Amino acid sequence: MAASVRCQGVPYRLLLLSRAGYGISASTSPLLQQQREVHYSVIPHGKSGRSSVSGIVATVFGATGFLGRYVVCRLGRIGSQVVIPYRCDPYDIMYLRPMGDLGQLQFMEWNARDKDSIRRAVEHSDVVINLVGKEWETRNFRFEDVFVNIPRDIARLSREAGVEKFIHVSHLNADLRSPSKYLRNKAAGEKAVREEFPDAIIMKPAEMFGREDRFFNYYANMRWFVGVPLISMGKKTLKQPVYVSDVAKAIINAIKEPDAKGKTYALTGVHRYVLYDLVQYLYTVLHRGFLPYPLPRPLYHLCARFFEASPFEPWTTRDKVDRFHVTDMRFPDLPGLEDLGITATPVEQKAIEVLRRHRTFRWLEAEIEEAKPAKPVTNM
Repeated sequence: MAASVRCQGVPYRLLLLSRAGYGISASTSPLLQQQREVHYSVIPHGKSGRSSVSGIVATVFGATGFLGRYVVCRLGRIGSQVVIPYRCDPYDIMYLRPMGDLGQLQFMEWNARDKDSIRRAVEHSDVVINLVGKEWETRNFRFEDVFVNIPRDIARLSREAGVEKFIHVSHLNADLRSPSKYLRNKAAGEKAVREEFPDAIIMKPAEMFGREDRFFNYYANMRWFVGVPLISMGKKTLKQPVYVSDVAKAIINAIKEPDAKGKTYALTGVHRYVLYDLVQYLYTVLHRGFLPYPLPRPLYHLCARFFEASPFEPWTTRDKVDRFHVTDMRFPDLPGLEDLGITATPVEQKAIEVLRRHRTFRWLEAEIEEAKPAKPVTNM
């Protein structure tokens, strides 16, 4: 772990001498006396790669989620030290351990309502990344807790600890007037973070797709219900999904970008699609029959309410129904992936990675070129 004392402005050779003890007394050098607690691991060294040291010490809240595993992997790949606060069983985070070199990933239990545990998680870090999120409310944590109160506490304590960069992940459609409670609280969370940490970097990704997503897999699993229910047949909704790995790259590049402080990034995919055409393309890749049918919103909510009654993770919720039928917003004035040096990955290139496991054995090895791509929308 890096000590809380910073090493900026200290000559590299002088730090090495103080560490190795080359006959220099700390009492004879005020500079050495001041920087005595600096740990060697905060000094970038070695070739690029997981066995090098990037000089980044990052705390990743929400690392056990969908996006979190990709962010941790990217940080570990460049030789960063990563503090991973977790609330789950230790066996549920075993898959994260190989993502960094020996000793580079530090796991610690934390309580989202215990400010002291948050303070311990960020006190030695230069970068704090907030990925905390939940797609449904629970008895203990409402959307307001997850998206507003917890990010506010993390941002405030990070500022007090002297953290250089704070990155908060919101949503592209976050809006206080949204029909989705999830999106309304996302918007309130952005405002709360800005108030506590004015230089925070806010990422606003569209719906993300990837192997473990709850977007493409959600619609693929609808085959078990003998058809795909869509409000207005999905023809009034436009989506511009973004690849999860691109979002993870954007977060890493924002850490390295000195001018990123205080900016808000809108992260979207290459093309916009009508929801109906997008889901139809997914089923074309699956080589399964696509049977859409219109379902009025009240009736859709009634069906979702049935799943919300489950004591386990609900397959869908009323809020998720509303969120998936909200058209993705456009932010032409905000920087995006290209401003962080990233070329967006098209859906047609990576959809097979997500959907292959939903195929029947007959079509398991079929090439994706056999599926006709969805027609993108350019004028809406």
